[in-house]
Parts: sequence; C-alpha cells; structure tokens
Amino acid sequence: MSSATLAGRSEALVHIEGFKMAFANHVVIEDLSFDINRGETFGFLGSNGSGKTTTIRALLGIYQPTAGTLHIDGRVFRPEDGRQLGYLPEERGLYKKESVIDVMVYFGRLKGLSRQGAKSWSLQYLERTDLADKASVRLDKLSSGQQQKVQLGVTIMNNPELLILDEPTKGFDPVNRNLLMQIIEDQKRAGSTVMMVTHQMDEVERLCDRVILLKDGRSVAYGTINEVQDLYGGRTIRVRYSGTISDSPHYLVTLRERNYAELKFTDSSDESAILRELVESGVEIREFNTGKLSLNEIFLRVYGGDNSTKPI
Repeated sequence: MSSATLAGRSEALVHIEGFKMAFANHVVIEDLSFDINRGETFGFLGSNGSGKTTTIRALLGIYQPTAGTLHIDGRVFRPEDGRQLGYLPEERGLYKKESVIDVMVYFGRLKGLSRQGAKSWSLQYLERTDLADKASVRLDKLSSGQQQKVQLGVTIMNNPELLILDEPTKGFDPVNRNLLMQIIEDQKRAGSTVMMVTHQMDEVERLCDRVILLKDGRSVAYGTINEVQDLYGGRTIRVRYSGTISDSPHYLVTLRERNYAELKFTDSSDESAILRELVESGVEIREFNTGKLSLNEIFLRVYGGDNSTKPI
C-alpha cells in the first residue's frame, strides 16, 4: 500500500478486541484486547501454550474466533491482502528440492514482483546474508540456519506493511542473530510494522517499542518496556564478573550466565554493601549497576511461578 492510502487512517494497524478462542469446551484465549500501531515493533510474548500462535492464526483467518474483533488495517484479513503481509511461522516451509534462487524468485512472483525484480532482490539479499555462493544450491543441502535465512528473505522481499515473525532468530549463533536483528530494524525503517514472537528478551529490549505478555490466554502486562517494568516494580543488580558468586542472605541470584548475573535484593541492604560483599568474597567485578527488573527477569517470574512480581 502506498503511503497516500494510509492518510486519515487510525494509528493502529492491528486491532484485537474482546478476542475469545475455544476448541470444544477448552478455552485457549479469553477476552484479549490490544493494538499494534503503524510503524512500531511489537513484542508478542508468552511461554509455550500461552496462546500466541492461536492469536496469530485467528488474526490471519486460519481459525475463526469464538468471539471478538481481529482486524488488520480496519478489516478482517482476506487472502487477497497477502501481498501486504509477511509471515514467518515457527514451522518453516520451503520447496527443499529446488535451488535457493528458484524458490526465492517463485515466492517473489507470488508477492507481485517481476521475475527480474525478484531475482535482483534475492541476489542482493543472499550477498548480505553470506549465502551468495548458495544461490544455485538445493535448499535441502543447506544447514537449518541457512534455510532460515532464506525463509526470512522470502518473508520480507515484498517490503510488507505488516511483518509477523515467529521466533526469527531461533537456533542462530550470536553473529547471525545480530545480522537478522539488523535486517528487522531495516524493515522497520523502511516502513514495516513488525509483530515479533520471541523468547529472547535481549531482542525485545533492543527492537520493540511496546510488548504484551500472555499467560494462559490472558494479558498480564501490556505497554512500553518501561511501563511493563514499572508495573512489576522492584530493582535488580546486574553484574559482569569473574569468579564465583555465592549465595547470600542479602540477595538472591535470579539469573546466572557465563560471567553475568542478576541479583534480587532480599533485605534492606544497599548496593554498596552488596558490592563490598562480592569483592571481599573474591569476585572480580567488571561491571556493577542497579536498575529496573530486566524483561528477562520479569519473564522468568511471570512464567516460572514466582508470585513476588505480580503487578503492584
């Protein structure tokens, strides 16, 4: 759609209101409402089984909702609207017996590109994603990560107005994750509205303007990242270090990765006392700061059964 056709339209590109989805007597989604604004990157978050895929399928007309409104650009999605949509499902699907370039050109033609336009775009994309030498290789000869890059290319090649990405960087190494996040950022700058499903909270904090967290088919938090952090309250200490951080009566280690940890205050101790305790225990501190709970911490508590961070 041209920018001229958007004039006078509402800010929300995706509008979901009072959505309910039930299969027989099993209710999967209950009274779900949220908007995705034009031009934003929106994080659609939740644990497995929380209702994310069901919502997307209902939004795209694959499921018929039990109740409620699900609109894209002011109306129920129709198959003919597909050229303005890019959808990367978690279950990937490409013609694996064909060459990379043939598959990409085929999908480009379906999306309205000329044959030459689709081929030119595809070759540039393959160059950018370090797959230039794989253009004539059959898809089933590529690694799963390489196939995923091709799938993303097919998804974005029509510069869609709405881009729905379900776990776009799943299984990628850090270099390729960063590359794909750059591509997603470029799509937003080009005018796409992005709806992203991911369990990687660092991706959400880097890319997303607003988020919604689903649990058991209901929204438990909705807003900007700052608003969600304020909703759950609390402070966390972020530490980059060498050595071993032991348990303490003054803090709880809520996240522990290689050379990085997040600590939760458990009493009235302040940051300086905890820093001193760590140093005296032999921990070499490279970075130490205090801030709001990270999205990763909120996610772990919401879906890990810790009731201490219910909205305040």
